[in-house]
Amino acid sequence: MKSRILDTIESYHTIIIHRHVRPDPDALGSQGGLSEILKASYPEKKVYIVGEEDEGLTFLCKMDEIPDAVYEGALVIVCDTANQPRVSDQRYKLGEKVIKIDHHPNEDPYGDMIWVDTSASSVSEMIYDFYLSQKEHGLIMNKRAARLLYAGIIGDTGRFLFSNTTEKTFQYAGELIHTGIEFREIYESLYKKKLELIHLNGYVLQNFTLTEAGAGYIKVTQEVLNQFGVVPSEASLLVNAFSKVEGIKAWVFFIEEKDQIRVRLRSKGPIVNTIAAYYEGGGHPMAAGATIYKWEQAEDVLRDLEEVCRSYS
Repeated sequence: MKSRILDTIESYHTIIIHRHVRPDPDALGSQGGLSEILKASYPEKKVYIVGEEDEGLTFLCKMDEIPDAVYEGALVIVCDTANQPRVSDQRYKLGEKVIKIDHHPNEDPYGDMIWVDTSASSVSEMIYDFYLSQKEHGLIMNKRAARLLYAGIIGDTGRFLFSNTTEKTFQYAGELIHTGIEFREIYESLYKKKLELIHLNGYVLQNFTLTEAGAGYIKVTQEVLNQFGVVPSEASLLVNAFSKVEGIKAWVFFIEEKDQIRVRLRSKGPIVNTIAAYYEGGGHPMAAGATIYKWEQAEDVLRDLEEVCRSYS
C-alpha cells in the first residue's frame, strides 16, 4: 500500500492534504509533516495543507488558503480522520482521487485508497514509516518535517506515557531527534498554558466527581468558561487533569460550546469508543469523543460510562 501511495503521489502535480476538525498535534504533525516531505522530494509539485486554524497550534504550521479551482485534477490526502463528517474543509471531495491515511478503526472506509494501521501510535508515526519504506525511491526528510512528525507522536502518546506507545515509537522518535530538531522547544510550545487555563485547571480538580464504579467526570459550562476567560478548545487541553486519581478507571470531560456539548472520553482499560459511537462520535478504544446537544444527554453518557467501568475487571 505504501508503494501504491507513492506511485499515486508521483502521478499528480497538485496534492492537497486535509485532516480532522479541531486539530490536535497529530493531525497537524501528520498533515504538515507529509507536506514538508513531499515539498522537499518533489519541488516541482504544488503541495497545500488546508483546514481551520487553531491559534494555540499555529507554531507548528499554518494553513494555505486556496480556491476551489485548485482541486480540479488534484490528489487529496486526508490524514488522521476516521469519519468523513470530521474532515476539516469538506472540499476534499472536489479532488480527482482521495487517499485516507489513519490509525483509528476503519468504520468509515471512504476514499479511493485506504491505509489504516490501528497499531500505530499516531498518523505521524505512520508518515515516518512511509518515508522510511520509500526513501530509496527519492523521499527526503528535512528538519521541518521531522519537527512536525515528532510533535504529532508526542501529542498522541501523551509524551510516551499512553498505552499506544511501542518500541517502534521510541525508535522513530529517536531517529527524528537525530535530525537535529529542537525537541525541547516543541515540548515547551505544546504544553505551556496561559494563566487563565491554569486557574480553570484548579477549578476542575476541585469540582470533578469520581463515582463508586470508578467513572470520573466534570461538566464545564459556558458560565464556567466565561468566568475563567477560557474558550472550549483551550479547556479541552485539561481532559487528563484528574486522570491520576486513585481508583479511576475511565472519565469524561463535558465542555459546553455555543450550539453543542463536546464529550471527551478517556480510559485506563474500559472500552469507551463504543460509547462515543452511540452518540455519533468515535475514536480509539481508550480515547474517543462525541457530541451531545443538551445536558440531559450527559446523564445518559455517564450511565453508559459507569456501566463499562462496572463490567471492567
